Amino acid sequence: MTNGDQQEIVHWADGALLAGDPTGWADVTNPATGEVTGRVALASEADAAQVIAAATRASKAWGTTSLARRTQVLFAFREKLNARKDELAAIITAEHGKVHSDAMGEIARGLEVVEFACGMSHLLKGGHSEEASTGVDVHSKRVPLGVVGIISPFNFPAMVPMWFFPVAIAAGNAVVLKPSEKDPSAANWLAALWQEAGLPDGVFNVLHGDKVAVDALLTSPDVAAISFVGSTPIAEYVYETASRHGKRVQALGGAKNHMVVLPDADLDLAADSAVNAGYGSAGERCMAISVLVAVDPIGDELVARIADRTRTLLIGDGGRGATGEQKEADMGPLVTRAHRDRVAGFIDSGEAAGAKVVVDGRDVAARGGEQGFWLGPTLFDDVTPDMDIYTEEIFGPVLSVVRVRSYDEAVALVNANQYGNGTAVFTNDGGAARRFEADVEVGMIGVNVPVPVPVAYYSFGGWKRSLFGDTHAHGTEGVHFFTRGKVVTTRWIDPANRPAGGLELGFPRND
Repeated sequence: MTNGDQQEIVHWADGALLAGDPTGWADVTNPATGEVTGRVALASEADAAQVIAAATRASKAWGTTSLARRTQVLFAFREKLNARKDELAAIITAEHGKVHSDAMGEIARGLEVVEFACGMSHLLKGGHSEEASTGVDVHSKRVPLGVVGIISPFNFPAMVPMWFFPVAIAAGNAVVLKPSEKDPSAANWLAALWQEAGLPDGVFNVLHGDKVAVDALLTSPDVAAISFVGSTPIAEYVYETASRHGKRVQALGGAKNHMVVLPDADLDLAADSAVNAGYGSAGERCMAISVLVAVDPIGDELVARIADRTRTLLIGDGGRGATGEQKEADMGPLVTRAHRDRVAGFIDSGEAAGAKVVVDGRDVAARGGEQGFWLGPTLFDDVTPDMDIYTEEIFGPVLSVVRVRSYDEAVALVNANQYGNGTAVFTNDGGAARRFEADVEVGMIGVNVPVPVPVAYYSFGGWKRSLFGDTHAHGTEGVHFFTRGKVVTTRWIDPANRPAGGLELGFPRND
């Protein structure tokens, strides 16, 4: 929908756009120019009820659709998405700001989960036991929940929803996706693609909005489960509210991921990895490395190598049309001006607290619009655990180096943190790496891998205050989250063997 030169982004329900009766509108901007390119509807309670009702109507028929048919739709969606991924990447770049190659990488990781979900027929197989007792058989099955809600963040408008909805849909559920209002268009694009792939109307729906839309999903009696990714305070609110209303919840929260570099590590590999993991996606990802723990005596050399690499990064508009024949930018803008200013405020605070600013991104010369939300990569040295640049999740291109004297001190630092999302160790010592895996209290670990996001057939999720609920995303845990188990015990009496006379009270016989 358009309103003059601006696009109006509205809900998607029952296979069509739904204007509804919004409580208001939120601006959608191009972060590389600061230009307002559209506005998104903020759902009223009535709008939310209408979208949830569409999913509820569709859920029973889809849940009883054959696995063969469901799989056909998944395969069709996969093929269409793979063929048209450039379109989706352009939408992500225009609203989120990440460079085109980064957007394409996001889609590729989401496609992995779609491909995993294409094997749902195998993943939903139950068990069967004959003669569990005399003449009694037992079998198990996994069945869909009904309607599930997905609340996704701004930083990965395609990948994070795809951590959840391919598995949910393949398992037989209907979905209501509530995307971030900062970059909402990808969700509607995906909805239309599902329709092209043959998904029945109402099985995939999009509800735009703010807290009103979120609370509607958390409290509706027709929504059986909630999948959420976002900051820890909101994850905690989502978990408490949805659980109180009888839903199962997986709420993935914040992170402060450490990368420990031991003295025997390949320092060039460690420096390359620190730059990649610290500044990729402008640091706006929950698996970013935001703390580098340098174990004596390699601190000076490692910081120098990271700084040299950081200074070569090109910051600019990530759209393909913005570069022409020039080299693509390495890092784009931050998602909004308010977020850019928040991250810059942390840099001010770190400097005031006594951390050494090795590379300063506050006055970056970016290739893009003068009003873009620019902030260059920033490298701090001599950071201590009492500084807010260490304690807070900054969610921007800020890398803090903390120096420690030993392996034990490094592990203690990781384990003392309130978050337990991801961590990495860089070493050429297999014994040290093996010990690190056992010692750290973190859900996802990389060994010489800086961003240890598991492949789709394993599950994604952290420990401590990085996860509320006990079920991780995708993989086997994702399948179990979007289904519930049934166990059926059966006995068929063979008339030829039925004892004559007397009552049959049904007590088990094990003869």
